[in-house]
Amino acid sequence: MSLPPLILRKNEDRRLRAGHLWVFSNEVDIARTPLKTFAPGDAVEIRSHNGRFIGSGYVNPNSLISARILSRDPERPPDRALLVHRLDIALSLRKRLYDKPFYRLVFGEADGLPGLVVDRYAGVLVVQITTAGMERMKADIVTALAGVIKPVGIFFRNDVAIRELEGLPLYTETAHGTVPDTVMIEEHGCRFEVPLSGGQKTGWFFDQHDNRGRMLRYISGKRVLDVFSYAGAWGIEALAHGAREALCVDSSAAALTHAMHNAGLNHVTVAAREADAFDALRELRESGEKFDVVILDPPAFVKRKKDLAAGRNAYQRLNQSALQLLERDGLLISCSCSHHLPAADLLQVIQAGARHLEREAQLLETGGQAADHPVHPAIAETAYLKAFYLRAVAL
Repeated sequence: MSLPPLILRKNEDRRLRAGHLWVFSNEVDIARTPLKTFAPGDAVEIRSHNGRFIGSGYVNPNSLISARILSRDPERPPDRALLVHRLDIALSLRKRLYDKPFYRLVFGEADGLPGLVVDRYAGVLVVQITTAGMERMKADIVTALAGVIKPVGIFFRNDVAIRELEGLPLYTETAHGTVPDTVMIEEHGCRFEVPLSGGQKTGWFFDQHDNRGRMLRYISGKRVLDVFSYAGAWGIEALAHGAREALCVDSSAAALTHAMHNAGLNHVTVAAREADAFDALRELRESGEKFDVVILDPPAFVKRKKDLAAGRNAYQRLNQSALQLLERDGLLISCSCSHHLPAADLLQVIQAGARHLEREAQLLETGGQAADHPVHPAIAETAYLKAFYLRAVAL
């Protein structure tokens, strides 16, 4: 059965032919295919102004991104079989990357499944749907995941604010099997108990896997400060690999409770401070505390382009405060998950902070999101995570 067409305006197919998967509402020829005739999540064929097939996907007339491409093959419409095919391809990559089943299995557009994120915790899958089209395919997603992965449980964390932009409700639910409150994962030789329903995002930040691994060469015998620590991944892994001591700072008491528990699982002792990050950094500075390594892994300060100026200022204040706590030959690990903040801008604010304190910054390494979060070269939005490893010295 053929799908209804969504016809683009003249010359609006170039970006899609170059590989992008999004159709914006101002690119649609609404005289020929009025958006208001479609319901959110309807499957469509996206066609150029002259009627040439570009791809099939789904539409949302109420969103700035009015359609997303799922398939460029006319013989592969958006259905359960396509989901299974894409899951098989995604799984084959993760099996090459990891020897244990703890990773992001599906990363939206980069895995050809825009609007879908799936994290794997061995036999438990945590799924997040952010678009009306994927919500319409929810039953097929569950069936496809059950067939390809054969999990003991599938849990939906559909409680993120971005869903409201698509006109979708916020909820969480167990959609298949049995899902525990917490799951156990392993990373760099450490064990962590991860909260699912009450944790941040989908429970664990798999995107920092490689960056935490890069840290390990720098921390032997060092005093470490882990800011925005969540469940303690950076600090605990540092301790387990030879750090002298570590202090975890987070504004969430629940997160710090998990961090303390995870420290026990790994037979290390971590200190914890429940506080706003900026307040904690100021208090530590005023009390004369110094650290050999300071790790900053904040939430996104720049969620939209219009937030760039304020967010950039927040990153500058945060990094300068961290630099003030470093020993004379200390290491700053500074991260940003704000797509709209260019890497060069983050590096610039760190450099400005170092010069303000009459320190010299040396960039040692640069990291990004782990390989289970692949970047789609045509979709800049899929590249978001930056991590800089800088030595701050007083020359």
